[in-house]
Amino acid sequence: MRFSKITAAAAGVVVAGLALSGCAGGGSEPGGASGDSGPIKVVVLGGIGAEGVLANNATTSVTAAKASVAAVNAAGGILGRQVEISVIDDTADPTVAVTKLREMIAGGEKPAVVMNSGPSTVADATIPILTQNKILSFNIGPTATSGDPSKNPYNFDLSPSVNDYMGSFAATLKDRGYEKVAILHGSSAYGEQFGELGAKTLTSAGFTITGNEGYDNAALDMTAQISALKSGNPDVVVLDAYGAPLGYVLQGFEKLGWDVPIMGNNSVSATGLIATAPPDGVLGTDQVKNLTMQVFSSTKYSADDAAVNDAVKRMVEAGDIKSSLILAYNYDSMLLIKAAAEKAKSLNAESLSTALVDPAVQADAKTVILSKYNFTTESHTPQAAPDEFLFISPGPLKNGQFQ
Repeated sequence: MRFSKITAAAAGVVVAGLALSGCAGGGSEPGGASGDSGPIKVVVLGGIGAEGVLANNATTSVTAAKASVAAVNAAGGILGRQVEISVIDDTADPTVAVTKLREMIAGGEKPAVVMNSGPSTVADATIPILTQNKILSFNIGPTATSGDPSKNPYNFDLSPSVNDYMGSFAATLKDRGYEKVAILHGSSAYGEQFGELGAKTLTSAGFTITGNEGYDNAALDMTAQISALKSGNPDVVVLDAYGAPLGYVLQGFEKLGWDVPIMGNNSVSATGLIATAPPDGVLGTDQVKNLTMQVFSSTKYSADDAAVNDAVKRMVEAGDIKSSLILAYNYDSMLLIKAAAEKAKSLNAESLSTALVDPAVQADAKTVILSKYNFTTESHTPQAAPDEFLFISPGPLKNGQFQ
């Protein structure tokens, strides 16, 4: 198997391939070399060898992880030690990810941290292995149990949950004066969850759900589902769509001539065609004239946000940003680990897990992609507040940010 080798010159770090053949000494910290004084080794999994949007998203995630390492090394490292990062190309295939992860662990020292770049199928396959080996992990492809510390005590989801996203929807729908809401979602596990929890959340918030339609992600025409929603006469359509299906959904609205506000979720904003002009995309066309989409505040460019702009600069130096910063959660990973390790005075997985649920540690981390990760002993999910999000019109992307 092959691992990519990266040089982080700006941070004075040589990021090598997996050199995990040494045996850990008794009582040594995980991810270490030369006892507890050598570089701290971390790993990022990512499907950079996949195809299309999966490869672009994984590339952005891996670039963010490299930049995170560069940032903490520039700040003196973690517990006085520099950090080395290795990249495992899992091609977004759970079987490949499991095979390479098992080979890595069997080959020698455990890394201190493993970062997962998604999709959720890879997380579902790898987190149990990491849990069994007591390796702390960060995950951007949440599963039904990945954020549950009773099942996965050493994993922390960096991506907000559907409930977090829906809290932002509820607040914005109210601000815009909408009362009757229709929901259109895909057939993926995330899409189905979005449809189910979305209806519950918005109903509890006082909105009337006029329709809740799901479409097959493999379909080429969603007109029937859109027509069914139109018959309910909603004020707005809340949309989940990702990749090619988003194009077919937008074509369906245009075909029906339905002039209704559409509020897309983070899957919509993570799909490249909405930031791309014709003929490869739909930016600037009538298909997106009624569309606003959910993004993180950090994903919308602001000249005044020094922390985000510094992070983007480090990412540009570290590699390619091929999708929006909504895939750059891993930039926050090493900032969280640095703050947790300084609190715990250790890189032990149990100690780090305990420290990461401390609100003071979360504040000290000064994270960027999300300003606060509200991990608790009951939930290892961000529990992101509505003010972490914005709803914006489609626009061009530059270095992962909508302009």
